[in-house]
Amino acid sequence: MFDILNAPPVDPFRAPLLDCHWPTLTILAVYLLFVLKVGRKLMENREPFDLRGIIKVYNLVQILYNGIMLVGSLHFMLNAYDLKCITNLPLDHEWKNTERWLTYSYFMNKLLDLLDTIFFVLRKKHGHLTFLHIFHHAFMPYFCLLYIRLHGHGGHGFFLCFFNVAVHVVMYTYYYISSVRKDAQANIWFKKYITIVQLTQFFIILVHCIYTLRQPNCNASRTVPVYGGLVALTFIILFLNFYIKAYIMPKKKASERKMK
Repeated sequence: MFDILNAPPVDPFRAPLLDCHWPTLTILAVYLLFVLKVGRKLMENREPFDLRGIIKVYNLVQILYNGIMLVGSLHFMLNAYDLKCITNLPLDHEWKNTERWLTYSYFMNKLLDLLDTIFFVLRKKHGHLTFLHIFHHAFMPYFCLLYIRLHGHGGHGFFLCFFNVAVHVVMYTYYYISSVRKDAQANIWFKKYITIVQLTQFFIILVHCIYTLRQPNCNASRTVPVYGGLVALTFIILFLNFYIKAYIMPKKKASERKMK
């Protein structure tokens, strides 16, 4: 374990938070402490904060951030990658710095995503603080850091994250539209489709991981699609469980009550 933490990154590219594991681990530890204990205790006898203005700006920032990454990533992949066998670009490749900065931007966005949960705590939206939400937000930043340090920027992992960026554009657009509507319930019907889109991305990721592993002449790292496939399968199970509990079971219970 400590050998992994002390191992130098495979790519000499330097940027804030990439030099070692501890800054990111510290951020995540503080995040979990605030979300699970300190934040709830601080808000226990307080009224929820009205953060509607801040959240509107935050959603717009996320739409722009992810939208720029989406367009930039698509242009980059079409010019630099063989989509049938995606590997990290050589260190001297003409597109290498683009690959690095796009990968690093994605990592930083996963840290920005932590604000989602902070806002829930400050608004006392405890119903949104599910295991799935907290696990997903805490897992992604460190998973990205491990990937960058152990496998370098870009490659197969970059392709997988591209779908997550696309989902975030849709998701934060929905959040923004919901935040500006006077009728808070007007867009609730669309919520379940956000989960379906998230499930779809993980199915695509799983299929592509399996496809990569079945290519005998592809020299891409076998470790990344194996771990990527396992992560995708884990999130499929978690999101499917959430979908069933949030959208199928309530309808079933309501139907049973009507029959009585």
